[in-house]
Amino acid sequence: MQTALLGSFLSAMATVLGVVPILFVRRLSELWKDVLVAFTAGIMVSASTFGLMPQAIKESGILALTLGLITGVLLLDLIENNIPHIDVENKPGFTNMDSKALLVLIALFIHNIPEGLSTGFSYASEQPSLGPMVAIAIGAQNMPEGLILAVFLLNSQATRRKAMIMAALTGLMEMVSAVIGYFTASYMQNVVGYGLAFAAGAMLFIVYKELIPESHGHGYERPSTYSFIFGLLAMVYITQVFG
Repeated sequence: MQTALLGSFLSAMATVLGVVPILFVRRLSELWKDVLVAFTAGIMVSASTFGLMPQAIKESGILALTLGLITGVLLLDLIENNIPHIDVENKPGFTNMDSKALLVLIALFIHNIPEGLSTGFSYASEQPSLGPMVAIAIGAQNMPEGLILAVFLLNSQATRRKAMIMAALTGLMEMVSAVIGYFTASYMQNVVGYGLAFAAGAMLFIVYKELIPESHGHGYERPSTYSFIFGLLAMVYITQVFG
């Protein structure tokens, strides 16, 4: 349990780490944003394909993989259709900062619930290396998310301190849901495989629906593609280290 808490904490606080660059720069270049997002996409695809999905089959079988993965995709689809998404464009001129900040905070709270559950399910798995691997993958996704959140808030006339606080608050929800996922899987071992498959489906949906389109919409498709491959390979090496 202590390891799961530590892993979920580090993963969640990666959102805060992503905010650090705005202490020095106010505007994020499209090239660097696309490269970072694509690198994250590669990490998440690798973790899902080489870590979560094989372990889900091993623990609960192919039917559990199918049902869990589809459930993860459908839940993320439901969230995306009903919860507002951060405007990642670096456009100034937003008004009514307080209401916008509250809306974004609520949206990220809800978005982070499946991510936290994924981390918790992974730490409850029979494979000890799976938890740290998924925590790294989710944390890698949280860093550019935190940076994008910070840029949005600064463009909405928020202070840097407020941006850091809001990033930390969104991470707390991820920790809470990670604990819920861990205890659920620990006391109901037959759901672990479903939970791992759910995590894989959630990750793959985020990659294809959000990360790849975001990294290929500003004319930097080629460096983003290489960055995706490097991210995938980086996660393979991490898997070997933990495995």
